[in-house]
Amino acid sequence: MYNTIGDFVERYKKIERSIIKKFRKDIWSKFVKAVQEYNLIQENDKIMVCISGGKDSFLLAKCIEELIRHGKFCFEAKYVVMDPGYSEKHRADIINISKILNLNIEIFESDIFESVVNMKADSPCYMCARMRRGALYNKAKEYGCNKIALGHHFDDVIETTLLNIFYGSEVKTMLPKLHSDNFPGLELIRPLYFVHEDSIIFWARSNNLKFIDCACKFVKDADKKSSKREEIKMLIHDIKKINSNVDMSIFKALDNVNIDGVISYKKNGVKHSFLDDYDKE
Repeated sequence: MYNTIGDFVERYKKIERSIIKKFRKDIWSKFVKAVQEYNLIQENDKIMVCISGGKDSFLLAKCIEELIRHGKFCFEAKYVVMDPGYSEKHRADIINISKILNLNIEIFESDIFESVVNMKADSPCYMCARMRRGALYNKAKEYGCNKIALGHHFDDVIETTLLNIFYGSEVKTMLPKLHSDNFPGLELIRPLYFVHEDSIIFWARSNNLKFIDCACKFVKDADKKSSKREEIKMLIHDIKKINSNVDMSIFKALDNVNIDGVISYKKNGVKHSFLDDYDKE
């Protein structure tokens, strides 16, 4: 693949430079903005960066590396891949791309894919996500980490919001950080919160990087194309033909909720209605 060690070094250095130079505006600056605005990373943090093998999580890992090198304070990061039952090819692809990126990853195994299939659950993707999250939290505690970082990006936030409205009947979004209910002392963070998926795709293509997509052995391509998330993604794509800023409008709406203009809302599990104070005015 490389003629000399120098060729190998030059390639991964070029990839790293592209993040802070060519993609400074669309990726690096937005990554740093999220870290600062939401106070996602603090001095002496020990963060487990969770890598699925896709473009988003690998970019996140490289951004975290850059922040360690060039940031204003010290913190640690471990780059971890959970193998929930990948095929040999998918696992080999993940190892290969980590070498191209000069990223020191640690892999641990689980049998989540098999467990989900044996459950015969109505929502296998939901069950898989929950089980994967639990396994990652357990591993983070084992490593002595106080935070886990996931590669969710801006588009994930918008799509999740609409999924909750259309199919969950509630206004709820994907937060930039949250405390774990079941693992005290652990916090989940999403440093790519402001980064658009198109920018990540462009970064990957410009560096001739090929990442795995969904590595589930049990979900067929046809099922993926008909998924609710894919449906929402296509809906946003179509609406943007009419209103190119619709995704940003949705995002800003989540940061501009007018409680006086909603029928009811929940706070700490308790429901509050506009009628509670209606006759007091």
